[in-house]
Amino acid sequence: MLSLVALEAAAAAAGFGKLGAAIGAGLAVVGAGVGIGLIGKGAMDAIARQPEASGDIRTSMIIIGALVEGAALFAIVVCMMAIF
Repeated sequence: MLSLVALEAAAAAAGFGKLGAAIGAGLAVVGAGVGIGLIGKGAMDAIARQPEASGDIRTSMIIIGALVEGAALFAIVVCMMAIF
């Protein structure tokens, strides 16, 4: 009887773990999207203020965007690993 209750509790906890992993992956994607949007906004403001530095600003924007995407991908992989 006690083992049956323990198995049911473990199954419920596994369901909550999957839910938590899905929420974590969603938050990682939303956070990356907001971060990249703010990077783009800042870069466009900087280019509008100093058009002669647009090449350097654009290069920095792409590098930072790639780093944010890498961090988001890492977060999604960790969340998916939590499911299995």
